[in-house]
Amino acid sequence: MRQAAGTARRSGPPKSAGPDPRAAAPPAAGGRPRRAAVLTAALALALVALGVASAGIGAYDIPAGDVLASVAHRAGVGGHPLDRVAESVLWDVRLPRVVLALLVGASLGCAGALMQGVFGNPLAEPGVIGISSGAAVGAAGSITLGVSFAGNWTVTVCAFGAGLVTVFVVYGLSRSGGRTEVVTLVLTGIAVNAFAGAAIGLFVFYADNAQLTQITFWQLGSLAQATWPKVLAVLPCAVAGLLIAPFFSRRLDLLALGERQARHLGVDVERMRITLILVVALLTAAAVAVAGIVSFVGLVVPHLLRMAAGPGHRFLVPGSALGGALVLVAADLAARTLAAPAELPLGVLTALVGSPFFFWLLRRTRGRQGGWA
Repeated sequence: MRQAAGTARRSGPPKSAGPDPRAAAPPAAGGRPRRAAVLTAALALALVALGVASAGIGAYDIPAGDVLASVAHRAGVGGHPLDRVAESVLWDVRLPRVVLALLVGASLGCAGALMQGVFGNPLAEPGVIGISSGAAVGAAGSITLGVSFAGNWTVTVCAFGAGLVTVFVVYGLSRSGGRTEVVTLVLTGIAVNAFAGAAIGLFVFYADNAQLTQITFWQLGSLAQATWPKVLAVLPCAVAGLLIAPFFSRRLDLLALGERQARHLGVDVERMRITLILVVALLTAAAVAVAGIVSFVGLVVPHLLRMAAGPGHRFLVPGSALGGALVLVAADLAARTLAAPAELPLGVLTALVGSPFFFWLLRRTRGRQGGWA
């Protein structure tokens, strides 16, 4: 043993010894799936708890136990009915609003994750390809021109249709030679967004005072007019988009390696891009049509979850839907309680929180890359 110790002292540390590879090794591969599973469970539980709390909090308080009892009674699994006023407040006012916030938030969060995957850029969101501004043109135009072919649904229908048409226009203008490049899509989206802004300004210029107020409040975003028919109107688009999106998770992971590498691995990049842009258009147009412009949810939520559980889309796509629903239910609760009896615009609240985060994200990305050039 003395000989071995002496040999070790004579040889000393290896001359080429660099940083310990064990210290630089990435976390174990099994850590991220476990973290993703824990995060999914936590988001789901938080969403249920916040949904029950949001249904009970307001000018007419309903205890959480009564909310659960009434829901269980309607579902036929026990519980008990509440008095007439509480039942009316819960089922005609609060629950439609909570469910609509859940659907809109899930749609925007999922759409944001898909857009960031398709564009390969964590700063992308559905507004990049002009869906929100196109929907705003449809809503402002229908209000200013006094269109009423669908009664109370006219503004919603026009916003939904204009949002979809805008996506088709952006995609058609950016397609060349059977291919669509990300840079061309972004630049076309910027041009179409600018045109849509000018069109909205023109409608605002010709609107009277009442129409101007209606356009302004629509653009600020709100769920104050939530009803069960509006929930049913959004439900098919939201469910279809949320069910289709996870099937593209693996291909989005391959696309993250680069377009050429993804093609070599068997991914039809162009077909996937078309399909996912249509899914994003469906999700976002339906959400914006009933809630107005609610920005930054599709940008902030996927990025936060990516930082927490990694870039894998098997978790990121459904996780962003859960996170978006959670954020919007919380934002809607804050919007109707912080300044009660008045109600804050929902889009203003999300922008107040999302804008500083976006600025921090820009600074963080710039710092990591050492500049933009």
